[in-house]
Amino acid sequence: MQFKGRTVAAFILLTMAASTLVTLTIADRLIAIESNGTTARAASSDSSGQSELSEKELQKINTVLGLIETKYFRDVDRTKVLDGAINGMMEALGDPYSVYMKKEVAKHFSESIEGSFTGIGAGVQMKDGKITVESAIKGSPAERAGVLPNDVLISVNGEKLDGLSLNDAVAKIRGPKGSKVKLVIERAGLSQPIQLTIVRDDIDYETVFARMQGGGIGVIEIRQFSLNTGERFEEELAKLEKQGMKALIIDVRGNPGGVLPVVVSVAQPFVPKGEPIVQVEDKEGHREKTVSKGGGKSYPIAVLMNKGSASASEVLAGALKEEAHAVLVGETSFGKGTVQVSYDKVMADGSLVKMTIAKWLTPLGNWVHEKGLKPDVEVLPPDYYTVARMSKTATLKPDTIDENTRSLQIMLAGLGYSVDRKDGYYSSATAQSVKAFQQKAGLPVTGSTDKATADKVEEALIAKIRDEKNDTQLLKAVSVLQQQMKLKAAQ
Repeated sequence: MQFKGRTVAAFILLTMAASTLVTLTIADRLIAIESNGTTARAASSDSSGQSELSEKELQKINTVLGLIETKYFRDVDRTKVLDGAINGMMEALGDPYSVYMKKEVAKHFSESIEGSFTGIGAGVQMKDGKITVESAIKGSPAERAGVLPNDVLISVNGEKLDGLSLNDAVAKIRGPKGSKVKLVIERAGLSQPIQLTIVRDDIDYETVFARMQGGGIGVIEIRQFSLNTGERFEEELAKLEKQGMKALIIDVRGNPGGVLPVVVSVAQPFVPKGEPIVQVEDKEGHREKTVSKGGGKSYPIAVLMNKGSASASEVLAGALKEEAHAVLVGETSFGKGTVQVSYDKVMADGSLVKMTIAKWLTPLGNWVHEKGLKPDVEVLPPDYYTVARMSKTATLKPDTIDENTRSLQIMLAGLGYSVDRKDGYYSSATAQSVKAFQQKAGLPVTGSTDKATADKVEEALIAKIRDEKNDTQLLKAVSVLQQQMKLKAAQ
């Protein structure tokens, strides 16, 4: 994407979060390009209106720094103080997607281009002063542990995150492969915090998965828009078309975003030549369209999305809905409609500034920011898809009240066992269902839920969720396409 101005090596991103996404194991990707947009010297005065600090402003900063170094009652790390000053400038923007990354964080950010990361696989941002989860990468340790969008991280390994900067909080969450991180999470709708223990791991995974459903319906799942996603998508699409595909489902559920040029390349084959895929609008209101070089497709298309589908995923969904007549199925998407540029060369010391420089719009000029895209066919997931994992720190027993019992009841109901309530009270009916499950699982039949029982319940539920026969959103998308195929055949 070209922007007017001087040339600078920059990263164009459609990031769902800020530096946190890379430090917890990237939820977004980036692409290094030469962009004719933005100034090469952020501190030098030029015709764009950017300027160096005035003598008075510089004197003010130097005065404070001098006071700190000469009068503060302890010795200070000068670099840490200066990093804090830059952090403060970025935080003053009030934009969770504009952040400063210190050298070590920026190093992890750059390494993410290679597609291999170590962490828990979740993206977070600073929201209303709290470290808030935006998404957990599908198949990641965080996703397997039950981390959900909008979860608020309270503490890490017993250390409270309140008052910490984004960089400092992320540093506590990161760690070597195989190490454990204990998170305390605040979740809307629950009166008590959730405790999760997650084993950090390498996240080195494929971003594109394709298969053929019955009846000639192909499914391509895109987990995020990484540097090689466009090529992989093209390969898998060609394979499905050679197999005689008659309709296509593109699944971007839980996909938090990625690289702008990559999502454009994915949308290209479906959008007729010359039609817009995305628009980018700068602060003056000037818009620039990226138009398709593709030829369009004759077969029906559905896009599967949920509340974890963000940024680049929304670009794709919006373009295919408005220009390729695709049907959106699932839930309202996340609602992230801004574009970021990452400046590393201008910093000169290994640090990096990532800043929002524009907003993106759908081909028809719609801005989805903080609203999301609404599906044409809404299909909400069952409650057991988002239920909190049980902590398993104590045995759950009849005639007690516990948030973990609420999770147990939702899980048992999801597995087809009869429960009379889902409010956390361990009723006699709950105990009977536990006994029935224990008997079927070959466990001691006690009616109480110890760790072994809780583990088996969760394993059974995960197996059910992963069975696409139970995927109500996917099944609906298949049904919608089947209807469209029948109409097309009748014409």
